[in-house]
Amino acid sequence: MELDILGLLLYCIPALVTGAIAFLFFREHIENESRRRDFLIQKDLQKDALPMRLQAYERMSLFLERIKPTKLLLRVQPTSSNKEDYESLLIANIEQEFDHNLAQQIYVTDKCWSITSTAKNATIQMIRKANLSDKVDSADKLRETILTDMVDKRAPSDAALSFIKEEVSEIW
Repeated sequence: MELDILGLLLYCIPALVTGAIAFLFFREHIENESRRRDFLIQKDLQKDALPMRLQAYERMSLFLERIKPTKLLLRVQPTSSNKEDYESLLIANIEQEFDHNLAQQIYVTDKCWSITSTAKNATIQMIRKANLSDKVDSADKLRETILTDMVDKRAPSDAALSFIKEEVSEIW
């Protein structure tokens, strides 16, 4: 009887070891296949999303170029000589451009969107600050003051444009 149990164990132990090894191999194979499938799906999604991301970065770059004070002042002419009206017109134009590009935040990083928003707000603040100057008494004088300020320093959107260029270069 003892011999039968020992013989049975001698047959069962290798079978159990072989079964355990087979189980581990199959489990590893299934996990690898799952990771491979996930990788292929991710690769397909990136292939589809990359053009949209690049287009979003292009739109953000265009927005930042359009709100540069030097370009904004050339594009948006004063409708009257009232400096407050012109300030409002410039700010409304910036806000309209920003609102037009709100959906792009889905495709760009949070940091990029934050920097872009900061550049927009800094540009608006620059216009408001120039309008508060005692030297400014008309829309034309406001334009002149803003342009003079731009000779001495960089536009707020320049830093954001640099950041976008760096971020896009990392995508490639």
